[in-house]
Amino acid sequence: MAITTIGLDLAKSVFQAHGIDESGATVLVKKLHRKQMLPFFSKLSPCLIGVEACGTAHYWARTLAAMGHEVRLIPPSYVKGYVKRGKSDALDAEAICEAVTRPTMRFVPVKSIEQQGILMAHRARSLLVRQRTMLANAVRAHLAELGFVANPGIANLVKLAEQALTDRNALPAYARTALEVLVRQVMTISGEITALDQQLAAWHADSEASRRLAAIPGLGIVTATAIAATVTDPEQFRSGRQFAAWLGLTPQQHSTGGKARLGGISKQGDRYLRRLLVVGPTAVMRHAKDKPTPMADWIRKLSEKKPFRLVSVALANKLARIAWVVLTRKEAYRPYQQLAV
Repeated sequence: MAITTIGLDLAKSVFQAHGIDESGATVLVKKLHRKQMLPFFSKLSPCLIGVEACGTAHYWARTLAAMGHEVRLIPPSYVKGYVKRGKSDALDAEAICEAVTRPTMRFVPVKSIEQQGILMAHRARSLLVRQRTMLANAVRAHLAELGFVANPGIANLVKLAEQALTDRNALPAYARTALEVLVRQVMTISGEITALDQQLAAWHADSEASRRLAAIPGLGIVTATAIAATVTDPEQFRSGRQFAAWLGLTPQQHSTGGKARLGGISKQGDRYLRRLLVVGPTAVMRHAKDKPTPMADWIRKLSEKKPFRLVSVALANKLARIAWVVLTRKEAYRPYQQLAV
């Protein structure tokens, strides 16, 4: 039994493997429990292993690669077209085995444990920011019900809440207890966000790629570290447009019969990166009204005939292409440098 390619369907406890030989004949259909994974693949001769890019995929890719196997991660949406009929672990493993052998298949680069660690800090920070926003909205609404209205911003809201809590006669006893709990939670989460920001800033200071990206307008430390940790190999993209398309910032095509029809952005790829790249240009647009720069001129001309959000997405597309150039050329961002004749 000479196994050359294996499709591995990952799971929490029970895994499914489908193997073929050089001729494409099925020679392995095996169900593996978690404790059987390492002994089985350690005894197997080095081969090509296809895995869907899902939860725990990068861990298993690093583990199996350390045993001498060649591991390729495939986006789950690309595997779906190879599932013949029905839904089972065995059919999924067979589809993965078929998809990994296709010459035109696209694969996901395997992330290192350091990259996964910094991205975990990003996801934890994003979760805490959402929770703080929910708590702040609750405090703002409760204070408004009692006649206290705060200016925008977390700092102004906390200051108003502390003033309301200081006055013993301003709030009923039950309302005072509830607001104290909510304000305490807001302050605790704000401290945790600050600690994560310090971690990201420290990683940013040690990462040359992140420092170069942060020089691009609209790309702060958070966005720069997220891109540097996510895009492990910028050379996998042939152009800046392909990188922007990978982020879902290019129009989705509905073309047929020789007629090109472009719709809204595809919204494919990493939603977290795309959101950061759209939020940053939104801030750039608000501060570029009177600046005499080529980018500001481009923003003003496009804003005259297009809606605000469309212009911000178009600017995000432009900044994504600039980020790809900065990563691939490994040069500092120089926006207004004149080209030598």
